[in-house]
Amino acid sequence: MNALAKLPDALADFINQDSAFFDDLPDDAPLDMPAQSLRRRGHARPLKSVAAVRLGGLVLATLALTALALLPIGALLGADSFSALDVVILALVGLLFAWGAFSFLSAVAGFLAMGGRAPCPLGLDENAPLPQLKRRTAVLMPIYNEAPEPVFSRLRAICESIDAAGEAGSFDAFVLSDSTDAAVQASEYRHYRRLRLRLRGAVRVFYRHRRENVARKAGNIADWVRRFGGAYDHMVVLDADSLMEGATLVRLAGAMERAPDVGLIQTAPAIINRQTLFARAEQFASRLYGPMLAHGVAWWSGSEGNYWGHNAIIRVAAFARHAGLPQLAGPKPFGGHVLSHDFVEAALLRRAGWRVLLAPRLRGSYEESPPTLAGLLARDRRWSQGNLQHTQIVWARGLHWISRFHLVRGISAYLVAPIWLMLLACATLLALFPQWGESVGVRVYVGDRSFDLQAAAATFAVALGFLVVPKALAYVRMLGEPAERARFGGPALAAVNIVAETLLSTLVAPLIMISHTRSIAAALSGRDSGWTAQAREATRPDLVQSLRLHAMDTLFGCGLLAVALATCRPVFAWMSPVIVSLTLAVPAAMALASNRLGGAARRAGLLLTPEERQPPQILVRANAHRAHWPKP
Repeated sequence: MNALAKLPDALADFINQDSAFFDDLPDDAPLDMPAQSLRRRGHARPLKSVAAVRLGGLVLATLALTALALLPIGALLGADSFSALDVVILALVGLLFAWGAFSFLSAVAGFLAMGGRAPCPLGLDENAPLPQLKRRTAVLMPIYNEAPEPVFSRLRAICESIDAAGEAGSFDAFVLSDSTDAAVQASEYRHYRRLRLRLRGAVRVFYRHRRENVARKAGNIADWVRRFGGAYDHMVVLDADSLMEGATLVRLAGAMERAPDVGLIQTAPAIINRQTLFARAEQFASRLYGPMLAHGVAWWSGSEGNYWGHNAIIRVAAFARHAGLPQLAGPKPFGGHVLSHDFVEAALLRRAGWRVLLAPRLRGSYEESPPTLAGLLARDRRWSQGNLQHTQIVWARGLHWISRFHLVRGISAYLVAPIWLMLLACATLLALFPQWGESVGVRVYVGDRSFDLQAAAATFAVALGFLVVPKALAYVRMLGEPAERARFGGPALAAVNIVAETLLSTLVAPLIMISHTRSIAAALSGRDSGWTAQAREATRPDLVQSLRLHAMDTLFGCGLLAVALATCRPVFAWMSPVIVSLTLAVPAAMALASNRLGGAARRAGLLLTPEERQPPQILVRANAHRAHWPKP
């Protein structure tokens, strides 16, 4: 009995000594993948695109709206002169207004694009007959200390769906393990062997474990390219939580065959399988608003699109020749291996003249998201550090200016948080201490300023509209499609769900703002965020963990509340959304992480998505495989 009990540990020790025990792989087909220089200009091929005109128009419109918005704010802040604090507030308002204005205009472009009758690019029409493939594609699933059951259940469903589409012979699947836990490695291999037996060779599946996980996911993919890439024309890169229909994969591979100048096609995955209240709200928002937002990005980016790191198909030879990542100068967190590799790889492909496209109309692409706020914030800490690294890359020679724009937007997505926090702090100071700026500038208030106040209030109303109107446009677009309207539960229930999602997102937004600000501060102070496996499943809400994560948020909120009530009631009204969120951070985080509350919302019909009302076949298969997978 003792010998049997020790067997798993003995196997794990053996694996640590020689991970080649796991290798079950095809013959090597090496492909050179040199690191690209950021200092030397690439040799781009001529490429016609209308994206420059479209994006240029959106940028000019954004600047015009921002200038108009700053006029009344400036008139309100400085009657006769500006203090230093006024100038800071005006600059912060301008940055935030520009960010919101561009996002709003992009959403409007997406709304209009969805209503157009333009043919699907590259023939990526889900209603068209499936193409017959002539070239080979590899499906790559990188994993890192993941629970094996859901990973291999999803991969089995993908392979069976490819077989059902009639193209099993055109695809091979690779599980690329970077796991460092010996017990996880052993479990991965057991699940892999079971998967091979169940598929019976319909789609060939291989498993490779790296002894050293150099450069994380990007290094994992690059290692596969250098060893096996020469045998395949295309590769589909997945995440451990990705799920894709076989028909979708066949259409993507067919599009790559028909368009030899395309280097990458990115799909717009929908979030699935989320149960907690927090994740259900994110899942609903992604499903209702996401397609419109993706259409907007596709409209203004054109052939200069972006890559989100998963659920995309890539031309292997182009990727190997032009997308090898360089080592960044300096120590971590800004130097070393490129963390947010996807944006950079897309920019390098485009620099070499390859088209990079987003296919927002193509369905059958799914992913999961962090189930809790704590999981989301942990993931964002890694992403914020990776995006800040792009400050070194955005100046690389030869990049297309739209590629640079993608990089700047990625950086700005995390800088918005400290900008918001600084604006709230400055506005509070101005309300509490109106004489603060007298030492650096004379403030003279003369005449009737009611017009300035009304104009400033209208500006803030417009800024609020930038957040609300895109949701209303997505609702209108959903109402215009009878089948989609029914799958969302009808107009009334969809409207209730939008209100519920908006309230929940408003509740967590200040917590995300504080966390992003901490992440930026940590990176600037030289602290590395590290790399841990992402939490895919929610655990029971833990009071101790919630206190540890949000104690400072709560104290900060209580401090703001005390100051506002003691000194200036208008400050409380101005800060009330932030104060409520921060003071209730611990109970809110626990409630949002509850599967029980999420289940109650689902039974009540709240935040239901079409995929929950009418699950796609591949999702049914994946969940069934997981439920019936024999436990070790």
